[in-house]
Amino acid sequence: MTEQPTSHEGRQPLAARPQERTRPRSEATGSPSVPPPAGPPQDLAGTARREGDRLRFVGAATRRIARGIDLDEIVLGLCRATVPTFSDAILVYLRSPLPVGDERPVSPFVLRLRRTDRLRLAGEDADPGTVPLPVVDPQTDLMPAAELCEVRSGGALSEVLRGVRPVFGDSAAARAALPELLGADRTVPSGHRAILAPLRGRRRVIGAAVFLRRPDRPAFEPNDLLVAAQLATHTALGIDKAVLYGREAYIADELQRTMLPDSLPQPTGVRLASRYLPAAETARVGGDWYDAIPLPGSRVALVVGDVMGHSMTSAAIMGQLRTTAQTLAGLDLPPQEVLHHLDEQAQRLGTDRMATCLYAVYDPVSHRITIANAGHPPPILLHLGGRAEVLRVPPGAPIGVGGVDFEAVELDAPAGATLLLYTDGLVESRLRDVWTGIEQLRERLAATAQLTGPDHSPPLEALCDDVLDVLGPGDRDDDIALLAARFDGIAPSDVAYWFLEPEDAAPGRARRLARRALTRWGLEELSDSVELLVSEVVTNAVRYAERPVTLRLLRTDVLRCEVGDDSPQLPRQRRARDTDEGGRGLFLVNRLARRWGATRLSTGKVVWFELPTPA
Repeated sequence: MTEQPTSHEGRQPLAARPQERTRPRSEATGSPSVPPPAGPPQDLAGTARREGDRLRFVGAATRRIARGIDLDEIVLGLCRATVPTFSDAILVYLRSPLPVGDERPVSPFVLRLRRTDRLRLAGEDADPGTVPLPVVDPQTDLMPAAELCEVRSGGALSEVLRGVRPVFGDSAAARAALPELLGADRTVPSGHRAILAPLRGRRRVIGAAVFLRRPDRPAFEPNDLLVAAQLATHTALGIDKAVLYGREAYIADELQRTMLPDSLPQPTGVRLASRYLPAAETARVGGDWYDAIPLPGSRVALVVGDVMGHSMTSAAIMGQLRTTAQTLAGLDLPPQEVLHHLDEQAQRLGTDRMATCLYAVYDPVSHRITIANAGHPPPILLHLGGRAEVLRVPPGAPIGVGGVDFEAVELDAPAGATLLLYTDGLVESRLRDVWTGIEQLRERLAATAQLTGPDHSPPLEALCDDVLDVLGPGDRDDDIALLAARFDGIAPSDVAYWFLEPEDAAPGRARRLARRALTRWGLEELSDSVELLVSEVVTNAVRYAERPVTLRLLRTDVLRCEVGDDSPQLPRQRRARDTDEGGRGLFLVNRLARRWGATRLSTGKVVWFELPTPA
């Protein structure tokens, strides 16, 4: 992380007279005003009051520092808590880069003066709502400071930082250390008072703070060293925690994004689009995921899930469940069976590993979709005419509960319709319940479709962007995963399907059937290649099959051939020797086809290949 320098200088407060006592302000109106004593105590009661004021100031200041979540907020809290109550200006130096966790410290290391443009004590002349930063001006009576300082082992500054305890600026140790910190040609101007306070985290020194007072202010007292030590300790520990949290959140966020698909597949008969938005900065690590998995028969599995919780553990569990879902999809199991096995896997991961998931399989040939749900928000189907429908899918129990049966439903998926799968971060927030959000989303989809007319579907990418606009400002405190599928389907006239008995005559019959289909589609110039490849694949299938072999041709932007049999053994390409009589079938398929593959099914396998169609 590249750190920007930060410094803070407040306006000069009025010097307190010996007989005056300033009542501390409440935290709601600013930093508590607790001026240091102007002279020696007159009586025990006055001393007790001053000590009480000092304790109240320390308590209010540490609470202000503790409010910060990130690095800048913590430094901001320190500056606002101390200027102008405790000092007229403060300089905050932090290691660059800041060490994280158990990283081994290096020597020498660099301290960088931090500046934050958001920081300013609001004065009477400040514009409402603005927070510009007054930087240290060399022309003023407050000293300028170098932005970078190298701390070398054995130097005066290194010795002060190693001692951890704050020191007065006029002490021998500080007089030697401050020029190293502020710059060789810079020192505390005559008459100014300073305290140099090391900032030590849990394991090492991470920086230093310099508190400054003008000559017209009372001098720092010995008890002020204790105040500076308290402020420095709370600030350093807060910075340590902020850096650790930031690193953990960054790692978990990167872990989650890495586990999400880089790009979506382009299966036949359906168009896909997706969106993923992390949660707000206060809870940005979650376990939402989506996936689209091509299946045999030109089908596609659509998955969206949400692991409960926001932590690195949630992101790790999400990755395991997503991998398990991909493996189960490769076995071509029914949706309810996929959820059942995911439920078993979640129970193996732990007793409290729960997630919601929706698993759907779309078949572009039959124009049908099969959906099973495990406690997830229901999908919404946007019809071509503009009607948006919340699909009635049995909700089921979340994954990880155990002992629950999941139920699948089969629904029509007409051409031109759009299916929207999403996680609850899109429809649920602190301002609305999930069902109110689902109804608002349905209305938004219907309104978007009306703008494009009854005969056209809105562009898929634009539709996803428009769906995200349903979120109002500040209305998102959870991850959002969104997967949209536009159903194009495959017309029945573009499908040819046959059953072949597992006998020696099957390859010849497959060649004749394929030739007739290509002639009907006007693709005669592909006949030689298709007949050769179909013959080789069917021959391999008949060799091991015991039940009828299936042959299917699909005409889309490519010509796809699928041969299925009941043998689970997948074919493997090998290089045949010159004396071998066989073993060249898959070699020919690999050379002539644009793509090919083999997928194991619950009832056997499917071997497929694709050829480009003429322009």
